[in-house]
Amino acid sequence: MLARTAENLFWLSRYMERADYVARLLQVAGQMNAVRVDSERNSEWESAIVAAGGSESYYARHDTADEPSVIQFLAFDTDNPSSIVNCIEVARRNARAVRTALTADMWEAVNSTWQELSTYRNTPMTEDLLSEFLEWVKSRVGLFHGVCSNAMLRRDGFHFVRVGQYLERADNTARLLDVKYHVKLPSVNDVGGVVDYYQWLAILRVVGARRAYRVMFKGQVEPAHVAELLIMRDEFPRSLAFCYNQITQHLDLIEDQDPQRAAEAKRQAHAIYTNLRYGRIDYIINNGLHEYLTDLIVRTEALGAQISEGHLF
Repeated sequence: MLARTAENLFWLSRYMERADYVARLLQVAGQMNAVRVDSERNSEWESAIVAAGGSESYYARHDTADEPSVIQFLAFDTDNPSSIVNCIEVARRNARAVRTALTADMWEAVNSTWQELSTYRNTPMTEDLLSEFLEWVKSRVGLFHGVCSNAMLRRDGFHFVRVGQYLERADNTARLLDVKYHVKLPSVNDVGGVVDYYQWLAILRVVGARRAYRVMFKGQVEPAHVAELLIMRDEFPRSLAFCYNQITQHLDLIEDQDPQRAAEAKRQAHAIYTNLRYGRIDYIINNGLHEYLTDLIVRTEALGAQISEGHLF
């Protein structure tokens, strides 16, 4: 497969997955904000900006992270490369460049999403419409990955799509879980309280893990169990362990034109997966969940760069 084709497929999948993540990030910020009763009502929106990796560009144009500004920045701002609008635009551009490598259903899923996007961009955004828009984004991304899974040949093109999807999802899951670190509780005494409980519950709901949590842990929502589910339990398809399991499998299945160049990406991916598979959640929490997630985000970014160097250029 041509490196340029592989690169377009890789980034097509990443940007579709990123659009889904930003939609979920806005949902979790909104749900956390809804249960807050103190004066720090912008804390959740500040956390969303941090988790999206857009602090520098956002605060260059805004003084505070209030709800309307953050929603506009993360959902519709064309100057923000990771806004939902830009993610869909770039995904469609990549899909168009490799249209012959896609199935008809894959192209239709991306192109129709891009066409329907204008309906939301040109309509005043109310609270109900925002909720509808975020659910629409999630369903369109789900449709894209569904038609890819059901119709695409299991050859290099498919493997690059999947590597892009799960690499992006791993980064996003780590960032979404880390949102809780950046959200300020009313006081230290509220750790483990009602607000804290509902904030952890909001994270589970937004990633669709509430039922999975009940099946695996039962009882009341506990931070350590939420972290374990989203980091180490590879039964759950949004966990870091599941994502890296998929990344290693699909990297191993790609036919390498230059095995020596590709070997480093495989080594890094397998090293991260081994750490996730055999790690212990109590050790992670005792040594700092935020620090662990930050390190994993950095290593995931480095892996993405190494995949590009070994396979896409």
